[in-house]
Amino acid sequence: MSIFSIGLSGLNAAQNALNTTGNNIGNVYTPGYNREITLLGERNAGGGVQVNDVQRQFDHYVSAQLNAANSKTSALDTYQTQIAQIDDLLADREAGLAPLMQNLFSAIEDLVSAPADPAARQGVIGAADTLSAQFRAFDGYLQDMQDGINGQIGDEIAQINNTAEQVAELNREIALAKARTGEAPNSLLNQRDQLVADLSKRIDVRLTVQESGTYNLSIGNGQPIVAGSRSFGLEAVTASSDPTRTAVGYRDSAGNLVQLDEDTLSGGSLGGLLSFRREALDTTRNQIGQLAVSLAGGFNEQHRAGVDLNGDPGGDLFAVGQPRAFSDPANAGGATIGAAFGDLDQLTASDYELRVTDAAAGEFQVTRLDSGETFTATLDGSDQLNFGGVVVTIGDAATLADGDRFQLQPTRGAAGGMENLIRDTGEIAAGAGGGSGDNENALALQKLQDELLVGGGATLNGAYASLVSDVGSRSNIVQVNLDAQQGLSEQLRALQQSESGVNLNEEAANLIRYQQYYQANAKVIQVGSTLMDAILGLR
Repeated sequence: MSIFSIGLSGLNAAQNALNTTGNNIGNVYTPGYNREITLLGERNAGGGVQVNDVQRQFDHYVSAQLNAANSKTSALDTYQTQIAQIDDLLADREAGLAPLMQNLFSAIEDLVSAPADPAARQGVIGAADTLSAQFRAFDGYLQDMQDGINGQIGDEIAQINNTAEQVAELNREIALAKARTGEAPNSLLNQRDQLVADLSKRIDVRLTVQESGTYNLSIGNGQPIVAGSRSFGLEAVTASSDPTRTAVGYRDSAGNLVQLDEDTLSGGSLGGLLSFRREALDTTRNQIGQLAVSLAGGFNEQHRAGVDLNGDPGGDLFAVGQPRAFSDPANAGGATIGAAFGDLDQLTASDYELRVTDAAAGEFQVTRLDSGETFTATLDGSDQLNFGGVVVTIGDAATLADGDRFQLQPTRGAAGGMENLIRDTGEIAAGAGGGSGDNENALALQKLQDELLVGGGATLNGAYASLVSDVGSRSNIVQVNLDAQQGLSEQLRALQQSESGVNLNEEAANLIRYQQYYQANAKVIQVGSTLMDAILGLR
């Protein structure tokens, strides 16, 4: 091989190396870009150099670790953002329920001192109005959060579907490029890996790389969202157990739409939203509802035991929302479900799932959803079930079918229906015998402050303090976990960048090195030309 050919091969190699270095520098701030290096090799036929490959520096193992860590970080960050709002709401010393409950008992204390005084009676009505309004405001705020999460779930699903479609399209483009040239452009590979990284921040995805290099992605219990050049979309659907909430549906290859189990959808902002709703939002709303129902029940029972200024028996002081119950749309039978409050000492802040195990016998398996505890309940002669402080009535019980499901939410939203029922000061039943100076029932109402009204085991203030503490503790735990997870993500990001990131100092040094390499090969050609001229001159 001539010295010219050797020099030209060197010039070509140097040019490629300079182009690669320039591309690295140009993409230093491009998201998802992986540093490239030019791999050189000796030519077999007589000498010279050749470019074997322009290789991107990408480690699948480190990338998978980073994506998994970022998925958990995103979930915790979403969870923390949401629960901090509830923590701020409950922990407000001025706007919280604790001072307003205390104001009601203080107003009753004034009533005890002057049971016939219209001002004292009006003070009780005003305190009851304010407390009821705050219960409604709290429940309304939490309902607004629920509605907001429904919308966010829809937005997340739309983004996940869009990203999955792009990954499937890149699978197709990469396969075509390999078929044409034998290898895929690094830019397409970078784009696909960046999309997978973006997707991981929205939902925990499992990546399977085929021998051909094609990416397959799955979620949940293995449902594929990308298989080769095909993508399978998620859908925002109405939850089968509760028509007020949005769930995640999956349309399989046969076109069937199935609701995915929330417990299997972990990680990413979508997983964080679902976990927060299930673990914190539902629980808080149920507990506030339980507090409202317990307060109203205790006051109403005692108020009915007294007499008002007209000598009439006292009526209910408060109204609250009733238990909510839903039938699963997929039920084979036509039975309906309704519910009302029963023994409030047994009332819990849990929801329940009812599943028919023996339709002919009216037998149900009841699952307490906060603990997973299960027990059997059987319809009585009135087609009713009585458990957990609630009386459940099954309509058209004869049409029950084995496997039918129902969900019971005893206290969800109950605080939203809380209202003071007494507007006339004369209707406050402060006495027990009807005299204008009788304060016996007012004293009994005042003592409710120390009664274990909530679930038969906690006072009103004790139950609220426990709720505030539980939410604050959960918020703190999530924040600690988030801080730790962010640290892990940052470590893995640094490890990934040490392999794949562009170092400007290193690339600047490479520019000088490859420039000298280029100049040296140009000198080889120049020397070859001088030698050729000398040979020709001899002739």
